[in-house]
Amino acid sequence: MAIAMLGTGVIAGILAGLLGVGGGIVIVPVLEFVLGIMGVPEDVRMHIAVGTSLAVIIPTSISSARAHHARGAVDVQLARRWAAPILLGAIIGIVIASQVEGAVLSAVFGVVALLVAIKMAMPFDEKTLADHVPGGLVTGLIPTTIGTVSTMMGIGGGTLTVPALTLMNTPIHRAVGTSALFGLLISIPGAIGFVVAGWSNEILPAGSFGYVNLIGFALIAPVTVLAAPLGARIAHALSRRHLSLFFGLFLLLVSMRMLFRAWQG
Repeated sequence: MAIAMLGTGVIAGILAGLLGVGGGIVIVPVLEFVLGIMGVPEDVRMHIAVGTSLAVIIPTSISSARAHHARGAVDVQLARRWAAPILLGAIIGIVIASQVEGAVLSAVFGVVALLVAIKMAMPFDEKTLADHVPGGLVTGLIPTTIGTVSTMMGIGGGTLTVPALTLMNTPIHRAVGTSALFGLLISIPGAIGFVVAGWSNEILPAGSFGYVNLIGFALIAPVTVLAAPLGARIAHALSRRHLSLFFGLFLLLVSMRMLFRAWQG
């Protein structure tokens, strides 16, 4: 199990730097599976996976964002415009996630992972819906939705932010770099919220700090921090088409498992 968690950290860190995701899209399903092997009750398994993933994303996002910022790939102006709506969305996501069963979180994860898998597997990299990131009401609606759904999934937002920004004509490397920064705005309040939400739960496994498991955090977080800069270097050196295809297929398998779990629940 320790080896599985360390391996998860390596994969999550590389994906964090490479794709601008916080690594949660990998961490959550693997942690949920490992917790099941450990005999953790199903009622809290998904909540622990999501909460722990958000905690891990904090140092991962810092490492990834710094690596991309050093290459001039972070849109600071957009980050300022989207910061408040993303934080609002994260708070909304915490409130919802603390009130629903694990099957609901699995369903949300499965549906979003399926949609992203389809997007990444298809050759839509050059398709856009707008010439620039719009202002007005849409400016608040898009990041608020990203913050809400990402917090419920236990991800840093890159899985949703990168496709959204590229569809609005943002260069892919800039979308990835900026998304890494947004991961901080989602993961910090998200992790705190899951600690508070699970504080009084009496069936949590050893090493739990609310819904954040410190053992999982200690094994995964350091490895993701070390691996994230490697992913950033790869992102600026290679074509993403084949990687997007393989990652899309991986997400397809993950989404099927999560949807099946939700259906069983």
